[in-house]
Amino acid sequence: MLRRTSIPSLAILAVLTVLAAAAPPAEAFCGFYVARADTKLYNRASQVVIVRDGDRTVLTMSNDFRGAPEEFAVVIPVPTAIEREQIHVAEKALIDHLDAYTAPRLVEYFDDDPCAPRPVYDAMRVGAAQGPTLEAEGRDERARALGVTIEAEYTVGEYDILILSATQSGGLVEWLVGEGYKLPPGAEPVVGSYLKQGMRFFVARVNLGEQAKLGYSTLRPLQVAYETPRFMLPIRLGTVNADGPQELFVYTLTRNGRVETTNYRTARLPTGEEIPVFVKDDFGRFYRDMFARQVAQEDHRAVFLEYAWDMAWCDPCAADPLSAAELRELGVFWVDGGGPEARRIAPPGGGAQNVFVTRLHLSYDADRFPEDLRFQQTGDRTNFQGRYVLRNPWTGPMRCEAGERYRTELAERQSREAATLASLTGWPLEQIRDRMKLGSGVVPAKEEEPWWKRLWPG
Repeated sequence: MLRRTSIPSLAILAVLTVLAAAAPPAEAFCGFYVARADTKLYNRASQVVIVRDGDRTVLTMSNDFRGAPEEFAVVIPVPTAIEREQIHVAEKALIDHLDAYTAPRLVEYFDDDPCAPRPVYDAMRVGAAQGPTLEAEGRDERARALGVTIEAEYTVGEYDILILSATQSGGLVEWLVGEGYKLPPGAEPVVGSYLKQGMRFFVARVNLGEQAKLGYSTLRPLQVAYETPRFMLPIRLGTVNADGPQELFVYTLTRNGRVETTNYRTARLPTGEEIPVFVKDDFGRFYRDMFARQVAQEDHRAVFLEYAWDMAWCDPCAADPLSAAELRELGVFWVDGGGPEARRIAPPGGGAQNVFVTRLHLSYDADRFPEDLRFQQTGDRTNFQGRYVLRNPWTGPMRCEAGERYRTELAERQSREAATLASLTGWPLEQIRDRMKLGSGVVPAKEEEPWWKRLWPG
């Protein structure tokens, strides 16, 4: 069994308490979580939460926008007309909690004294100027002249929102640009493809006056609830003027099981790998390089599964599971007590409160991801998490035959850890071995017997 010891409290964000059956060190799993790879590792990363049951969908969008609020605008294709009660503004803390709960994580273990007796336990688990306003004179007339229909307009929280349809992409693009929305060059063909599918456009802009009254200085996530047989996420508009690949994290909350993409390969991250202990101090670089290598091996065309688990529990926990109240705020309408947006689309009488979360991560651009993401919900409830293992060697005295075997096995294990890290990240093997100080002090040296033992054996 591996020995668990404490590390500084700032590094411990969650603790896993386990009593494990006796097992060799390589098979024992009692340790604790020490770090996680959340979205803060990336300078630009968009996050989307999709709650899905049948045709009912609640979409929560957190945009990684940097700039003055008056410069913010978002144009999103939606499959149906959207009414005021279907739009909500959420708190970013909800997505931050979901991100922390599902993030790939490090777990750390400590080898026991190989010479100590092995106890056996029962196995058990324990308003300023901002360009043309929505009320600008002549707006509706220009829209009609260009074949654009303003189907609805609302103010929700700190956002002014339009629901638009159009007969032609050129007219819609011209109208949006005339209203002060900054669409990138090349957007018209993409807009046209959505119009051919009968989709509308959800357009949001910050209302500075409402934002000031509400007292917010950052942009909160937007939520939209709707019904559609199409389980999909439009991403192509975001690639039109991108200056490189973009990071997208998609969290799905469903009743039945894991979600996967149907028009791109869904690949699983490597998991359960034992890597050198020094990665604990360089986990961010390790994760970014490991993920980039996996993306390259899939020719930049895969969506990666990072987490799939029943929301009721976790092992080990990178953060506590979301509460029923938090799930309802995200739109999980089959959990008892949903709000007005949930009640509008929830079936009478509610439903089961089980929630299965899937975390998908992709690095995408227009060339490798020419289509929007299409999903399917599977019945697979098998647990999966991106999890990487650190095993600290025993460094105390070893005056037994088992200690001699441990030294040999440890040297072999550390060589495997170095090779694994090189394979996962592409880091040079010799640099990894140098950093591990293999052969120069990492493996405990054989301890000399006390001098007096030679005089009085026994």
